[in-house]
Amino acid sequence: MKIETVNLLSQNIQQTKEFYTGVLGLESIGESVHEITFIIGYTQLNFRLTELINPNYHLAIDIPRNRLEEASAWLQKQTDLIPIKDGELFSRFEAWNAGSFYFYDNNGNLLELICRYDLDNRSEEEFTSSSLLYISEVGIVSRDVQATAKRLMVKYGLTYYAKQPPAENFVVLGNETGLIILVSDDRNWYPTTKKAEIFPLSIAIEMHGDPYQKFLIDIPADLI
Repeated sequence: MKIETVNLLSQNIQQTKEFYTGVLGLESIGESVHEITFIIGYTQLNFRLTELINPNYHLAIDIPRNRLEEASAWLQKQTDLIPIKDGELFSRFEAWNAGSFYFYDNNGNLLELICRYDLDNRSEEEFTSSSLLYISEVGIVSRDVQATAKRLMVKYGLTYYAKQPPAENFVVLGNETGLIILVSDDRNWYPTTKKAEIFPLSIAIEMHGDPYQKFLIDIPADLI
């Protein structure tokens, strides 16, 4: 599964431009006073101006499997990272065979750079913004995680992520290259004390198979 496009809301397009171009070094491929779009590998990330108060989301971006420490050193020159605990920066997910670290953008979105060690994407090049491979996770907040998961599975043919057994308030759908993280609105976004909240977003997904599929998940329309 590939996450082709992510559409989010922002209260400040200019500050968003400054963060994503200045801190992450991304290219803007289209902008106006009301909207701006960046490219991360094959994923388009779009922000649209809103009057909603503090809309915020969770996204994860894949990086080469052997560049976790180098990526953190690169990013710490530009912005602060979020400690996991006692000054430790890196999360280690044994079941997922992955490692990651977290930071905020200007909108308060919780961003994550993640290495998935089961993927063959090693790189011997110096870590730069071009090392950001694609958006691999998008968080969706629901008041009924189990019901929303079942709705998405039936409507779009999604499946549970094989490495993460579903729980009452936490369900992961997709596969190694594209994941939808469903959490309930009574949870905090790991590893912070920030409450997960429901805000409008949409995600264009590509599914390769027989037949080839492409569809748009629209929140809140697809929520239960």
